[in-house]
Amino acid sequence: MKNTKNYKTLEKIVSLCKRRGFVFPSSEIYGGFAAVYDYGPYGIELKNNLARAWWKEIVQKREDVVGLDSGIFMHPTTWKASGHLDGFDDPQIDCKDCKVRIRADHMLEEFHINADKMKAEDINKEIEKLKEKNIEFKCKNCGSKNLTPAKNFSLIVKSNLGSPTDALSEDNVVYLRPETCGGIYLNYKNILDSTRVKIPFGIAQIGKAFRNEIVARQFIFRTREFEQMEMQYFLRPSMMQEKYNEWKKIRWDWYITYGIKEENLKWLKHEKLAHYAAEAYDIEYNFPWDFDELEGIHQRGDWDLSQHQKFSGAKLDYTDPITNEKYIPHIMETSVGLNRMLLAFMCEAYTEENVNGEIRIILKFDKRLAPIKIAVFPLLKNKPELVKKAREIYDNLKEEYMCEFDDNGNIGKRYRRQDEIGTPYCVTVDFDSLEKNDVTIRDRDTMKQERIKIEKLGKWIKENLF
Repeated sequence: MKNTKNYKTLEKIVSLCKRRGFVFPSSEIYGGFAAVYDYGPYGIELKNNLARAWWKEIVQKREDVVGLDSGIFMHPTTWKASGHLDGFDDPQIDCKDCKVRIRADHMLEEFHINADKMKAEDINKEIEKLKEKNIEFKCKNCGSKNLTPAKNFSLIVKSNLGSPTDALSEDNVVYLRPETCGGIYLNYKNILDSTRVKIPFGIAQIGKAFRNEIVARQFIFRTREFEQMEMQYFLRPSMMQEKYNEWKKIRWDWYITYGIKEENLKWLKHEKLAHYAAEAYDIEYNFPWDFDELEGIHQRGDWDLSQHQKFSGAKLDYTDPITNEKYIPHIMETSVGLNRMLLAFMCEAYTEENVNGEIRIILKFDKRLAPIKIAVFPLLKNKPELVKKAREIYDNLKEEYMCEFDDNGNIGKRYRRQDEIGTPYCVTVDFDSLEKNDVTIRDRDTMKQERIKIEKLGKWIKENLF
């Protein structure tokens, strides 16, 4: 077997996700709904497995981190205090000819200008500098120079709650949370008062967030509705650098443990920091288009709790039980989009192999992450005795593992189908199984097969799956 090179394109990943039931365009029968996606039978299993693996590492295995599930809707002042209402926006440029709207920082990327943190007025200054150098600034869609100046466009999604008759009243305005950490900050004191946690400690959460992305791109990498997995770690200022370095290593090692090759990861240090940040790094993954952000690990200082204390009037400081020192805790966060993480693991697992002149597509997931752990086949679907025995094995295994029963098509096609969804093991019941009470197990990665007694099957799977 020889691996084919240069085959991991985004187009192939998108096609496989649709064809094999991982990810579908939202509202597809109505023509789709831009930048929103639905997760099919295998996609939701992969998402759940990734979330469980993250939760196990962040919460289950640690005594200093607890979990939370906060509401999507929060008091509107939450977002005033956090700065989202005044400063959470992306500068946009409109083409007057083709009517497309483009993110201004993406347009400046072509000229090697990092405009990621720039406001519209600063971007317009950069555009003027380009024009003074007689550098053409054109629409990326149609090539027109007939463009509007950059304008700030809010990313926060606005909604209303209350009586339908006064739904448009500003008194009923609410916002869909643009990130999940807001609920963590609002519950910091509740958790401190109701549990036995002490500084330093963390609060972790997995939940939906929403952003009014005008120009979403790269499939599920950037979408309007997504799931975040965040952990906010509260500590005294003197602990920050030690804990920050510790968590950077924890998060880097986690990706490698679950199958990401180290050469496909790299650190990016933020040179331009948010006003509250002391230091910020991203773990970047080598997506088909280039290295891009996968997870952020940031030092946030005491800005978040200080702001919510100021706007709410609630006391959010901490008194050390030993020294009686009182201070507002500083915060270190890790934040990753579950959708983006799923895309990274799909890209990493996607493999094409040349087998006897034919291309075999495999998703080589870490076995713990695979959506389906075991597929059970009767060799022939028109032989009731084989189907019955295969069903008995399937019914027994599905009590403990996510399994699939498959009797559709010849055995070769069934193997290929399971390869494409990443199933580690296929169990086949044949005529020898009826006489010798054993089955054939086929390994996804090596394609090797071995005979195992049915009474030993459960033990064999447990030893080889985890």
